[in-house]
Amino acid sequence: MNFLLNDFLVKKHIEYALLEDIGYGDISTDFIADDNKILNIELKTREDGIICGLSVFRMVFQVLNPEVCVEFFFKDGDRIKAGDVIAKIQGSQRSILTGERLALNYIQKMSGISTYTNLFVEKIKDYKAKIVDTRKNTPCFRMFEKYAIKVGGATLHRFNLSDCVMLKDNHIAACGSIAAAVKKVRDNISHAHKIEIECDTKEQVEQALEAGADIIMLDNMTLDDMRDCVELIAGHAIVEASGGVTLDRIADIASCGVDIISSGALCNKAQTLDLAFDYIEC
Repeated sequence: MNFLLNDFLVKKHIEYALLEDIGYGDISTDFIADDNKILNIELKTREDGIICGLSVFRMVFQVLNPEVCVEFFFKDGDRIKAGDVIAKIQGSQRSILTGERLALNYIQKMSGISTYTNLFVEKIKDYKAKIVDTRKNTPCFRMFEKYAIKVGGATLHRFNLSDCVMLKDNHIAACGSIAAAVKKVRDNISHAHKIEIECDTKEQVEQALEAGADIIMLDNMTLDDMRDCVELIAGHAIVEASGGVTLDRIADIASCGVDIISSGALCNKAQTLDLAFDYIEC
């Protein structure tokens, strides 16, 4: 698996998800399934997109029954077209029927995020700016979403609160000024951590520069204000644009010369990719 999808953590997540889903027993399956009979299934796509989450899909069945065989015909990041057979699954009726919905939930959501993310990536491929995610994730599903965003071609922002200092308006208000907030954190953090400051105005950008910010976020600024701030910063800090990032607007934002464009939409606006789990006669 990718470094974002640690096998141990993924397995633990799936085990808890199965506990939630199965409850005290799969009463739809337990009374009709025959452990001695083999079920053959094809995983197909009903729409075009980018596939993501294949290893997670397989692990759902491995946790239930290591003897279930999953054969893939694509790899994460591949473009798929409606009608493509993504995988074949063979194993006991009980294991496959019980794990079907959960396995699909993971792969459909992750593939949807990768597909949607790639639309943003393609919009700004001719600019230096990179599109990145935010911490507006689904609780306890972050590693899967971030992995899917990476597979979609985007770059990742901080993984959690301990990765990077990000001083927002409420942090600054709590300290009284940008300078005071930066000093307090710089006196205590590791040399390996960067400091990012959220700025709503040109005046705040000036204060952030004076305080020695590593990253300056231009939050919900107009295009003209962003251009002015990029010129003011002049390469002395990484420039991130955030707020109001849409597919229609992202190229205009990138044209302002920013280095990073962050958007929670990569997760929050993505639709699941329509995949089918079909029984086949053998």
